[in-house]
Amino acid sequence: MMYTLIATTTFGLEAITAKELKALGYENLIVENGKVTFSGDEMDIAICNIWLRTAERLFIKMAEFNALSFEDLFQGTIAINWGDFIPEDGNMHIIGKSVKSKLHSVPDCQGIVKKAVVESMKKKYDKEWFSEEGPEYKIEVGILRDVVTLSIDTSGVGLHKRGYREYAGEAPLKETLAAALVLISKWDSTRVLADPLCGSGTIAIEAALIAKNMAPGINRNFAAENWPSMDKDIWDQVREGARKTVNTNEIEILASDIDGRLLKVAIENAEKAGVKDFIKFQKIPMQEFASRQKYGVIITNPPYGERLGEAAEVKKLHIDLGEMYSSLNEWSCFVITSNRDFQKDFGKKADKNRKLYNGRLLCYYYQYIIEIPRKKKED
Repeated sequence: MMYTLIATTTFGLEAITAKELKALGYENLIVENGKVTFSGDEMDIAICNIWLRTAERLFIKMAEFNALSFEDLFQGTIAINWGDFIPEDGNMHIIGKSVKSKLHSVPDCQGIVKKAVVESMKKKYDKEWFSEEGPEYKIEVGILRDVVTLSIDTSGVGLHKRGYREYAGEAPLKETLAAALVLISKWDSTRVLADPLCGSGTIAIEAALIAKNMAPGINRNFAAENWPSMDKDIWDQVREGARKTVNTNEIEILASDIDGRLLKVAIENAEKAGVKDFIKFQKIPMQEFASRQKYGVIITNPPYGERLGEAAEVKKLHIDLGEMYSSLNEWSCFVITSNRDFQKDFGKKADKNRKLYNGRLLCYYYQYIIEIPRKKKED
């Protein structure tokens, strides 16, 4: 059966997720704020959940209609044959959001949708009460400028939960954003990659997963796997296929930090992710990071200093980072921070600057790009 699928993203990453989907073979993508819409079947639901690195969740779009009143919302919802999709014992959990719409009370909208879904289920199963003790069906009612989109979450826990990170330290970087930073940098395994402020190791781990072509969701479960309408064999096939596509590329990733406790966590996380053998961990201050190699790439997420009294420390860190970077031989450098004065402190204007969100915090991805010169063809 073909579905309309929606891969939701953090604002600013839509184009990166669309590029991932194209690489997986999907076409006719519709890219909008916070989401990419496309078509797919049960196999595609498994593929996208297991393979997408930068998407937040994967939804099945059930309907879209205008609603200016609760009656409009009720009628639009009950018109869907929910019982064709949700089993008799399905646990129907409603979540919601409303932006710039007449129906602005999210709890009321959730209640109306739940009531309409149950009424639709009554028609299908010819009964008045449902136990809801079975698999979860998380239904999202999203209202934007009076247009309602009803969808079912196939992912369950957000896709950033790869299963390798139990502890992340303060101000952790989401795995999906870390993967996006690596993809935006266009780093590949022919160059060394370093994170001299690695913290719990998320950037280095995501880079290793990308370089080795390891599916980020291979070691976790998804909500749709528990649905009786989904063939369990499909998920097994996709996982088995993913295991076979891991490559043998030689990669060099350096991850260092001054905090030995965090570094220990990073090593544990890398082991759980299956990439510990591809990352060299070292306890050193960022200022002491050095390399004789040429054309390496730094990707890092330094502390933002959002707390009172930390501005001076962050400023010095940015100055030191700039001095360390200037000592390297033709390296590229990619830094994400919420600090608007970064370029001034770093001592150099970025070649590119991209706005991204780390959680709800607006950040800037400063990009200092050195291309490897192409070899001239001999006559």
